[in-house]
Amino acid sequence: MSALIIDGKQVAAALRERLAAQVATLPFKPGLRVVRVGEDPASVVYVRNKDRAAAACGFDSATQVLPETTTEAELLAVVRALNDDPAVDGILVQFPLPAHIRQEAVINAISPAKDVDGLHPINAGLLASGAPALVPCTPQGVMHLLAAAGTPLKGARAVVIGRSVLVGRPVAQLLLAADATVTMAHSRTLDLAAECRRAEVVVAAVGRAGLVRGDWIAQGATVIDVGINRGADGKLTGDVAYAEALDRAGAITPVPGGVGPMTIACLLENTVKAALARRG
Repeated sequence: MSALIIDGKQVAAALRERLAAQVATLPFKPGLRVVRVGEDPASVVYVRNKDRAAAACGFDSATQVLPETTTEAELLAVVRALNDDPAVDGILVQFPLPAHIRQEAVINAISPAKDVDGLHPINAGLLASGAPALVPCTPQGVMHLLAAAGTPLKGARAVVIGRSVLVGRPVAQLLLAADATVTMAHSRTLDLAAECRRAEVVVAAVGRAGLVRGDWIAQGATVIDVGINRGADGKLTGDVAYAEALDRAGAITPVPGGVGPMTIACLLENTVKAALARRG
C-alpha cells in the first residue's frame, strides 16, 4: 500500500489561516522586521514570500535591505535599534550574510524575546532544558507535519539523521519532549540502515541526496525529509530515495512541497508567540 503523502503546502496554509484568525482578535498587529544584507537571489525570493505571508496574516511587517558593503558594526547597530523598538515583536536577519559579517555575532545580538528564528543560545538552552522557548522554524514545522499525519509519538522510536544546531538537535529535543525515544544519527553512525529500520519515525536532515534508501524504512514508518538538494538537472530532491520509500512508509513528505512550506508559517507562529509574551 502506498504511503500517505504529507502535503506541507496544505498544512502550512491551514496554520497561516489559524494565525490570521488569531491576529484578527488582537488589539495590536504583531510587529515583524526582516533585515536582508545584499542581493543573494534566493534570499530576495524568500524574503519576498515572507513579506507576502505576513501581510496576508495581518502583521505589521517590513523588510530593511542593506547594501552588501554594510559592516558588521553597522548591522549590529540596526539589530540593537530593533531590539529597543517597542513596536517590534520579532526580528529575523536573513542568512546567508556577506563573508565579512559573522553570523554568530548577529544571532547573539538579537534579543532572545524577539528571536523568532529561534537561534539565540538562550532559546537553544531553554529548549534543551525542556522550558518554553522560541523554537527554530524548520524543526517546529517537522512537529506540525507529524501531527498532521497523525503519527503517535509517545513511546515511539524515532531516528534523527543529522546533528546540526539548526535542525537535527532541535528536532531531537522536540521529539523527546513529545515522549518519543530518540536516536540521533550522523555521518559517523555505525550501520545507519539498521538504526532506521528500528524506527517508527525517521527524520532525515543531512543534505545528501538519496542517502536514505527505501529498504531502510520500517513498514508503516513516518518519514520526514528535511533535505533539499539540487541535482545536475536543476531539480530538487531530498535526503530520502522517495520513490523507493513510498511502498514501505506509512506517511512521507515530498521534496519539494513537504517541510519547506512550513518554515515561513512557523516564523509567523513564532512572531505571534513573541508578541503575546512581550505584551502580556
